[in-house]
Amino acid sequence: MITCIIIDDEQNALEMMEWLIKTYTPQVQVLAMCNSAEQGVEAIKKLRPDVVFLDIEMPKMNGFDMLEQFDHLFFDVVFCTAYDQFALKAFRYSALNYLLKPVDPDDLKATIARLEEKKSLPTREQLNLLLQNIQSREKLTPHRIALTTNDGLIFVATNDIVYCEAESNYTNVVLANGKKILVSKVLKEIDEALSGSDFYRVHSSYLININHIKKFVRSDGGYIIMDNDANINISRSRRQEFMELFSKF
Repeated sequence: MITCIIIDDEQNALEMMEWLIKTYTPQVQVLAMCNSAEQGVEAIKKLRPDVVFLDIEMPKMNGFDMLEQFDHLFFDVVFCTAYDQFALKAFRYSALNYLLKPVDPDDLKATIARLEEKKSLPTREQLNLLLQNIQSREKLTPHRIALTTNDGLIFVATNDIVYCEAESNYTNVVLANGKKILVSKVLKEIDEALSGSDFYRVHSSYLININHIKKFVRSDGGYIIMDNDANINISRSRRQEFMELFSKF
């Protein structure tokens, strides 16, 4: 059984989340519902839940300010937000859980399934990374990303990533220093997090950092040579679009 507390300044949002949890995730027990961050802090300290469903935008004290009240996080956090798609990328960069309002039951079930499999709690570094990226209004790739591995989290500079390669249900992230990091996410999830001005999906198996392109070879159907001399295939369906992008540089 997973225990939780729901924190949201809107009463209807509290009641809806409680109903969703009881209806679709019966393995989760709601210990308390709080309509302010101040109430939330008291309830968390008293009841010590496994997870907190936390609204970000609240009066007086927002969700981030509330988390600052704890020296260390002994509970997991699922942010409940109505942010736009750009802001949602910030959650992916920091490898933190979120639910987009109005909450979809399937998303809730998937989130609970991830929590049941997790081996570690959120870190202050993840929260700081999330806050920095949300506060940035430039729609560019952030400077750092949290990569989820079987051993925990690895924080890397995005400009150090040369390319990402699909490997079954995992992804190999290849860095400029030659290091490979096996990430416990499929390439599609990495693509959703990194896609933007610096990263481009050239193949079903490859996502590349265009800043690390050394050469494009037209022969043999077309392939890309990266800074580290890796040869990356480009799919026929992406070739024309890539050439238009590539011609800008």
